[in-house]
Parts: sequence; structure tokens; C-alpha cells
Amino acid sequence: MDRPSSLLRDISPPRLTKRRKTSETTNPDAKRHDINSSSSAFPTLAAVEAGQAKIQDHVAYFTEHLAKASTSTHRDVSRLSIDEFADLYQRNQHEHGNHFVIHQHNHPKAGVHYDVRLQFSETSSISFAVPYGLPGNPNSKRLGRMAIETRVHNLWNHLIESASHRTGSLLIWDTGTYTVLPRKTPRQKPSSPQTTDGDSDSDLPRSKTEIRTKKYGECKKHENEKLIEAFQTRYIHLRLHGTRLPKDYTITLRLPSTNDVHQKIPPEIPRKRRGKPRQTAQPIPTDSEPEAEADADNPENEDGDLDTDDDKDMQTRLQNAYPGATNSIGSIHQRRWYMTLDRHSSGFVQVKSSPDKGLWVRNEEGEGRGGFEPFYIRGRNFERSVVTGRLAADVERDEGVEGFVGRGGWVGITT
Repeated sequence: MDRPSSLLRDISPPRLTKRRKTSETTNPDAKRHDINSSSSAFPTLAAVEAGQAKIQDHVAYFTEHLAKASTSTHRDVSRLSIDEFADLYQRNQHEHGNHFVIHQHNHPKAGVHYDVRLQFSETSSISFAVPYGLPGNPNSKRLGRMAIETRVHNLWNHLIESASHRTGSLLIWDTGTYTVLPRKTPRQKPSSPQTTDGDSDSDLPRSKTEIRTKKYGECKKHENEKLIEAFQTRYIHLRLHGTRLPKDYTITLRLPSTNDVHQKIPPEIPRKRRGKPRQTAQPIPTDSEPEAEADADNPENEDGDLDTDDDKDMQTRLQNAYPGATNSIGSIHQRRWYMTLDRHSSGFVQVKSSPDKGLWVRNEEGEGRGGFEPFYIRGRNFERSVVTGRLAADVERDEGVEGFVGRGGWVGITT
């Protein structure tokens, strides 16, 4: 005789009569059970992220999960409440949204890197993997960063904090909106003994620069339209309005002409090699590409493609977009851009006289003090989610990823 459905659930542990209040002293095992417990009507986080399950309301689904995972932090830690986080996302759920997110990705093979995702349409975002994170010191000896194009993501990926053995952990390092500023003309560009090729306009004809600046001045464009236009001219002058990032934080993203390559179309059937295979560099993996092993910190790491016989993976690679996203912006996988801090636009001025001649300091003129105190990204053992307050290890524990060992050797830039 079949048992009634009411008797099919596990006896131990018993159901909780009310939600336990989360705190830093909560038992980790009990907390993980609370986060991961769900009825058959609600798919698991891993299934949703992998595209194996479909949900109608991504905001409700992910914010409920994040609320359960949220933990208390010191008051000096930048935080965005769950309600503010949801409202920010919902205000940009339209064809001209300008939402951004920076994910810290602790990948088991590629190691720690920071994924900068910029919304360009109602459904999709371009994504750049930045091995050392965004620059935060105007006088750094290593002001520039490599920023590598990855797959076009679904906009709802901006809501994710997750972990798995295959892909490692993702936490939301910062989120907000962006503004695309006009490109600086040679007359606007400040002179500096520390100027790098990231400030150079030599890769783009001046006529295009002048036309683009004129367009911005003559007509009102939506920020995502400016982003698309800037992306296609290979130079993005970007201001990020985040929670953790300081006021007026501005960067430039430039694609050198030597890196402006066309999309490589992989063969449909992988070729089988005999004998010892030749070692080739692999691309930095994204959330759904755990098989690729890459040295994210090596600028000489040329792009390569993974050959699989999975139709969905092949389609993703051909379009450079995950299912549900649309690559209408023309993103090309693994192109290497150059990112640098725009010190002048971020509120810094250069000292003209000794003893600090050449240094960049905060601008004391005008309304309010410009610039910001230097900040340094210190990696998975220190950086906390701006939404839940968790470290990477907390996310991994809460998602039941036990025994996870991330790739070692990552050292942040602190000079």
C-alpha cells in the first residue's frame, strides 16, 4: 500500500516553525540547511545559474536567497540593503537600463578575478574579466589592468551569488549604475610623466573622436546607447556609481588595434590528436566554462577555444552569448582591452612643484573635495559582498561546497 504524500518527507531534521535570525554566531550547518532547503516548486540556485531550470521572477528568487544568506558586518564595510539592491535592479529592467555589477569570481583553475558586467540592452550585458580587480591608487606603479572580454551574459546574472565545485564562487563586490563620458580630446588630456598608452588616442582616428564628442554634446542619448557606440569605437570612458566604489570613480577601457581581432569560429567536430598534444593557452573561463584552465594574470596568454561536442556550448561559442542573452553589441570572446584609472576625471590633480612634483593628489578646489583615499583589492580572503557581507569561503560553505580549494598564488596590487 502506498504511503500518503504527507508521510514522504524526512523525519530528521524536523521542520523549523519559524526562520532563525542569522548572525555571525549562527551554526554554519544549520544556516546552510536553511539557505539550500526548498520545495520541488523552487529549483536550486545551481540549476537556475546553469540554465537547467527556468524561473519567471529572477528578482524575487535571488533576493530571497540573498536575504537568507545575509550576515552582519562591521559598520565600516560598505553594504547595500536587499531592498535597495532589488530596487536598483528593477529600475534598470528596460531597454535603456544602465546597470553594472562587479563579481569576485574565485575559480578553481583560473583563480581569483573580477568580472565587470555592463548592461547594454533590456536582457544582456557585456562582460570583462579583470585579473587583479579595478585600480584604486592614482600613484600606483601598476596603474593599468588587463580586461578580457568574456561571454555576453543575461542581465539577471547581475543578481547572482553562488558557488559550486566546478565554477568556484561568485560574490557581488559592487553594483550600481554607470555613465559613459565623452572621450577626451588631446587638449583635454593632462600631461603626466606617468601617462601610459591607456591614455593615448593614437589607435583611433581623430575625426572619429571629434564626431563622437560632438554627438554627445548635441543630442541626449541614453547611457546604454553611449556604451554601445563607445564599445564599437574601441574606447570607453566610464564612470561607475557604485556602493563600494568612491564618488566620481572613472576609468577608461581601450582596445589596442593589435588586439582588435575577429571572432574565431570553432570547428563543429573536435580534431583528435595522436601522441602528446601540443600545449596551448586557454581563455579565462566564465561562470559556465569550468573546463578552461588559464593564467588570468599573464598578458601573453593568447586566446584559445574549447572544443566540445555539446550543441548548446557550440551555439554559445558561435554567438558569444549565453542562452537568453543576445550579442547585438558585437562582443568577441577573449579580446584583451586595456583598463586604467582616469585620475583627472576621478577628482585628482597633479602636483606641479617640488617636493611632490608629479604626484596625483585630491583636488581641494571647487565644491567639496575631489578624488578619494587609495583603495586596494585584496582578494578572496578579505573582500566581502556588498549585498550579503559574505567572504568567498562563506558563499562556498552556504552553498554546500565542502572541501573547495581555490587556485593559489594570487597577490593583489598594493604598490
